[in-house]
Amino acid sequence: MSDKFDVIVIGGGLVGAALALALDRQGKRVALIEGQNERFDALEQGWDARIYAVSPANRAFLQQLGAWPEASRLGVIAAMDVRGDQGGRIAFSADDAGAEALAWIAENRWMLAAIWKQLQQASGVELLTGVRPQALQHSAREASLTLDDGRTLHAQLVVGADGANSWVRQQSAIATQIKPYGHSGVVANFTCAKPHGNIARQWFLGDGILAWLPMAGNRISMVWSTSQPEPLLALDAQTLAEVVAAAGGHTLGALEVITAAAAFPLRLITPDNVIAERVALVGDAAHTVHPLAGQGVNLGFQDAARLAALLAPAPDCGEWLTLRRYERTRKESVRTMQLTCDALFQLFHARQTPALAWLRNAGLNLTNHLPLVKKQLARHAVGF
Repeated sequence: MSDKFDVIVIGGGLVGAALALALDRQGKRVALIEGQNERFDALEQGWDARIYAVSPANRAFLQQLGAWPEASRLGVIAAMDVRGDQGGRIAFSADDAGAEALAWIAENRWMLAAIWKQLQQASGVELLTGVRPQALQHSAREASLTLDDGRTLHAQLVVGADGANSWVRQQSAIATQIKPYGHSGVVANFTCAKPHGNIARQWFLGDGILAWLPMAGNRISMVWSTSQPEPLLALDAQTLAEVVAAAGGHTLGALEVITAAAAFPLRLITPDNVIAERVALVGDAAHTVHPLAGQGVNLGFQDAARLAALLAPAPDCGEWLTLRRYERTRKESVRTMQLTCDALFQLFHARQTPALAWLRNAGLNLTNHLPLVKKQLARHAVGF
């Protein structure tokens, strides 16, 4: 194995794997470091509680890589129905944006399997699984990475795609603001008695945010943002299904659990920079957002697509001006999404006063009766 690469990508999850594959398509020499020694050919088994709403732009990105999952396990969001905590409501559809769908619902493991199948056939990618980085050095000339098996790799650029607790970000001494929401996202999948109609449903409950996302067949995925996840996690399957059905007003009738509930803490992570000398960050290493808009992985895929596009013509992948261009071009869309989601979270979790409750619910109702504003919201949802 050669120890010299154009790019080393650390983290073989969705964003890192997609970036490595995109770079391979451009003829770059890439090393992909993944600490888990998972059998990626065994990912397409069972149901995965971790699901993502993938925008049309990112569906096109994955399709160009030949890494879009087959349709039998994909859900479609044709419309959204959002309810406030005191009678507010807004609904819009893909038709409002002139689009085929607002988003597609895909399970984490199935998307990952589709990307890794392509990676295993990629001649320009060295897949290094079951190893972890131990030391990172980077200067104006090159970056080098020492692995826990003693090997040292050299590259023009090291990309951190290693998640919200990014080792690469820490090793690069990039200052980061972390704001805990005091909430966790509780996820689980269910079958439902009534057809979901390809509608994503969301309720602002005052003390939490509940979302039901349509999956393939008559199934939904739940994401419940709550400050008290423990009571939900402690419920047996039947009681959990009853509680979730009741929280959604029994809109889809009785529910039945497919995957057990799991929880993850919600934090707003904002690094001061997403680049350092011969280092770039993508995905959750570069930013996190509240999941209420389902845009986390979409931002990550767009990081990968944009960085790959900028590196395509570059003779030196770590050239500083190229990295600065990446940082500048991603900053506005990422910060806009972070600020929007954060503002909505604060609005619906602020101290309960009659005036504020009336304002936020009236705002939803007013927007629901403004076709041009609804059209713009729908276009924003699909990434136009």
